[in-house]
Amino acid sequence: MLRGLWTAASGMAAQQLSVDVIANNLANVNTAGFKKSRPDFQDLMYQTLRLPGATTAAGTQIPTGIQVGMGTKPMGVQKLFSQGDYNQTGNELDLAIEGKGFFKIVSNDEEVYTRAGDFKTDSEGYVCTPGGDRLEPEITIPANTVFISVDSRGRLTAFGGGNTELATFDIKLYTFPNPAGLFSMGRNLYRSTEASGEETEGVPGTDGVGTIAQGYLEMSNVNVVEEMVTMIIAQRAYEANSKAIQTSDQMLQMANNIKR
Repeated sequence: MLRGLWTAASGMAAQQLSVDVIANNLANVNTAGFKKSRPDFQDLMYQTLRLPGATTAAGTQIPTGIQVGMGTKPMGVQKLFSQGDYNQTGNELDLAIEGKGFFKIVSNDEEVYTRAGDFKTDSEGYVCTPGGDRLEPEITIPANTVFISVDSRGRLTAFGGGNTELATFDIKLYTFPNPAGLFSMGRNLYRSTEASGEETEGVPGTDGVGTIAQGYLEMSNVNVVEEMVTMIIAQRAYEANSKAIQTSDQMLQMANNIKR
């Protein structure tokens, strides 16, 4: 019965983690470039009371053994990099990635990556994120620019009066062998790790790299209905595990009251 208490407690802790992950997904349902997370669990070790396939005293073989599980534990919280919906904004510096790839950003002298393309220009004309981190390679928009054009292959052109080309830049995208291995830093930023593998620089629209859509934002890939259903399942699983703890407690109480 004590074993059942600890097993059910591990189940409650696992479902609490599930609800925490779901809550973060729902909180970021309108965050540009946000990628939802999913917790992964695995069962704990088993107490083996009898091995399957053991031979009895009569020489026959036992078809099934006796193994009692000890509960569950979280093995990871995985980022799912499926494509989010597109929101047409008309803003000339709103850029959405259609397909694979990340923008590279320099934040605190560190190279990091993002899917959020809600770029701005700072006082010096540099293209940067809302947090002031500059896009890499650096792009400086001339002061007398009238409008900006970005094609699907990342060629940014600044035009002045009379449709005169003032400057052109190439926006690069970066891919990873395992995007789920990236380290989430918050602020829509990711850092490469050994699990993610080394970055590969690419030209948008070539070698499997996604293209760029100007005037659009990629929104969160969170499906609210799916998250609500998952939350209900987690809540009911939490409730069931709490009932298992109550049942184990009642059985212990009955055992303690046998002498009375």
